[in-house]
Amino acid sequence: MNECIIGIGSNLEASYHIQEMLRLLASDVQIVQISEMVQTKPIGITDQPDFTNGAVRVLTEMEIEELSFYLKNLEDQLGRDRSQKKFGPRNIDLDILIWNDTIVDQDYYTREFLRKSAKELGFRNDKKP
Repeated sequence: MNECIIGIGSNLEASYHIQEMLRLLASDVQIVQISEMVQTKPIGITDQPDFTNGAVRVLTEMEIEELSFYLKNLEDQLGRDRSQKKFGPRNIDLDILIWNDTIVDQDYYTREFLRKSAKELGFRNDKKP
């Protein structure tokens, strides 16, 4: 069984999209714990609503590539508009942050809210590899 922390972000109908994502996610992985959701200012393109960010710790039999593909499909299922600019508004954004106690997303080091969410979910090893 693989343990993973997935970063969550949304700034378009965030409450609805995050709850719906968690409902769908729970049908395919075991949700262990959900972090507090916090409001953050947009990065890059600042003329858009604030984001709601957090993370979820899950157990899954999927391998990392399979889970990554699954999360992209889940974003699409929830109506993610991939034509938006990189830092543009989005209804849901899901990224694998930590895989079996290894940081796999470099944004972890530059975004304090990701580190706080991971720590809240029990991740303690935040040293760069």
